[in-house]
Amino acid sequence: MEERRKYERTPTGVRVEMRHPAFGVIVGFAKDISDGGAQVSIENHPIPPTGTIVDVNFKKMIGPVNAEPVSMRVMHTRRNTIGLMFIK
Repeated sequence: MEERRKYERTPTGVRVEMRHPAFGVIVGFAKDISDGGAQVSIENHPIPPTGTIVDVNFKKMIGPVNAEPVSMRVMHTRRNTIGLMFIK
């Protein structure tokens, strides 16, 4: 299968907080991240449908990675994993 990704993925274990008016706060953990987006595992929260735009904060144990939330679009879902793409 041909690789279609534009950006190299970097494995990570960063906590992800996604906000959306219809779902509230959804907490997950990024499995990997790239300049284009992130793959996020979600446990015990509703999975937002493909196309949903969420405001995302990435957090480490000692504090936030990004001070202001970034907008990301849910590009795909599979079981408890979603693919998020940065909206530029």
